[in-house]
Amino acid sequence: MSILERIDQPADLRRLTAEELNRLADEIREILVQTVARTGGHLASNLGVVELTIALHLAFDSPRDQIIWDVGHQSYVHKLLTGRRAAFSSLRQYGGLAGFPKRAESQHDLFETGHSSTALSAALGLAIARDLAGRNNQVVAVVGDGAMTAGMAFEALNQIGHLKKHIICVLNDNEMSIARNVGAMSRYLARLRMDRTYTRAKDDIEYLLNRIPAVGPGMARLAERLKDSLKYLLVPGMLFEELGWSYFGPFDGHDVQALVEAFREASQYADPVMIHVLTRKGKGYEPAETDAARFHGTAPFVVESGELLRQPTRPSYTQVFGETMVQLARRDPRIVAITAAMPEGTGLTEFAQAFPERFFDVGIAEQHGATLAAGLAAAGLRPVFAVYSTFLQRGYDQIVHDIALQNLPVVLAVDRGGLVGEDGPTHHGSFDLSYLSHIPNLAVMAPRDERELQQMLAAAFTAPGPAAIRYPRASGEGLPLYGRDIPLLPEGAGIPTVPWGRGEVRRRAEGARVALVALGTMVVVAEKAADLLAGEGIPATVVNARFCRPLDEELLLGVADAAGAVVTLEENTARGGFGAVVLEALSRHGRSGMRTLLLGLPDEFVTHGSRSVLLEAVGLTPAAVARRVGAWLAGGPE
Repeated sequence: MSILERIDQPADLRRLTAEELNRLADEIREILVQTVARTGGHLASNLGVVELTIALHLAFDSPRDQIIWDVGHQSYVHKLLTGRRAAFSSLRQYGGLAGFPKRAESQHDLFETGHSSTALSAALGLAIARDLAGRNNQVVAVVGDGAMTAGMAFEALNQIGHLKKHIICVLNDNEMSIARNVGAMSRYLARLRMDRTYTRAKDDIEYLLNRIPAVGPGMARLAERLKDSLKYLLVPGMLFEELGWSYFGPFDGHDVQALVEAFREASQYADPVMIHVLTRKGKGYEPAETDAARFHGTAPFVVESGELLRQPTRPSYTQVFGETMVQLARRDPRIVAITAAMPEGTGLTEFAQAFPERFFDVGIAEQHGATLAAGLAAAGLRPVFAVYSTFLQRGYDQIVHDIALQNLPVVLAVDRGGLVGEDGPTHHGSFDLSYLSHIPNLAVMAPRDERELQQMLAAAFTAPGPAAIRYPRASGEGLPLYGRDIPLLPEGAGIPTVPWGRGEVRRRAEGARVALVALGTMVVVAEKAADLLAGEGIPATVVNARFCRPLDEELLLGVADAAGAVVTLEENTARGGFGAVVLEALSRHGRSGMRTLLLGLPDEFVTHGSRSVLLEAVGLTPAAVARRVGAWLAGGPE
């Protein structure tokens, strides 16, 4: 029997010897690599927190002690150690374990964290509730170094320090490199300062100095200033201490015994404690150690080589966006690009290399990124803020107040619009059409295919005000692309633009009984559904709306009046999305009695699974759409 097979709950770890704990870490890494090679997922970061997770569950008594993973995609090891070993092969699969903490999965998952920088705020809530109830359990937040770039994390740090609530924050630093001598001094100081004997002696000396008549208080203040000066010189955690935290570290994040000792010592403090640990992304699997960025989130791969099992044959929308940005920026020096800690994920790596002075990574700070874009636009530049749909939700107020209200020409490149697949509900872009389409001045569009994405991006740079372009996490249709297959003119127009605010009829059927008015990814679905409907004797007109705002109302009314029935299709929640925009337009023009059917994502948080499986589950495949439309036209339930 393997060591891991003996671990059904965290308490089982306490029966293992130091040697067995080391073997357990090796076994866990083997399972992580083998499983993620098959399912895809976040590999490098989980390989880096194996010993850290073991130490957390050795030092603390979960779920009585409450552990929150701020970087939720680092919770794979936590799942293995908390009773989910047998189900781990279903990781990120439809109906299986989620790739993030999930309260419905386990009592050990205290708080669901798909975005970053939220754990400290949640931990404060848990700590306040603990103290009000008179309990004495530990509250532990495991926070990544990248999360500390977010304003929300600093807001929580500040209030926790002000309230002096006992919370332990484990700062998992997997990027910082510290030279050996500095690291040795820091570890020495950490051991010294965490020693309660040292702390008591320091307090006693201060007490005695203050009791010396006349000169005592002055000597105590001098000693305090000297102590602080040394701390500023030698201790890397003074920022946290100024915010009211006791800081210890950095510690080797792969030394289980040292971590357990640090965690247990921190538990004795009454005030908030910051434990700084250094881990290595990808540890134990050479391809991931060599290229941690590639293995941050990976598709299925060959274990021996690390090569992807299925190399994409068509460029993704993200790739096309990135290539087009470079092409357009070469023609227009005003174009600048912003990302929130996702240069590779948003396709801006090539742009950053080509135009380093025109590229800005703001870290995990979407609000700042949006307002930075507004400031750049106010100064005459043409900024693009490339960001995942689900993360752009954090910058909603800045889009309204700083960008749209001032009618500034900012381009929002909204990646991962719609269902993203195995990352699940925290990462699905289910709501962007709803939260963007009602904002005045802001144009909102979605391309039918990757070439139309190029045309929309070119058009957005000619717009007098702000524009958002949303596109999916998917490969394109394989169409010829400008700059790849279609030569660009050395000067002049370059990439042609889509007609502003105009849709197009993709298929006009004689005697059409229904108009399928689709946006973005659903246009191709609508075209294929129309073929199936035609086979059943139901002619359907298909419209590529292109714009959710401004809607092409002239085109809409024409096809609606001709068919007498309208079906809208969108990969966004049907609540307040594209379909709602169409309904409002029909109502304004006296067609409120027209038969309409809105097809989109359901009014719920869609689970995780492959994109194709999820589209089938929510009824947005061509066959499902044809079936639903046919039943609706026949008078039955859709």
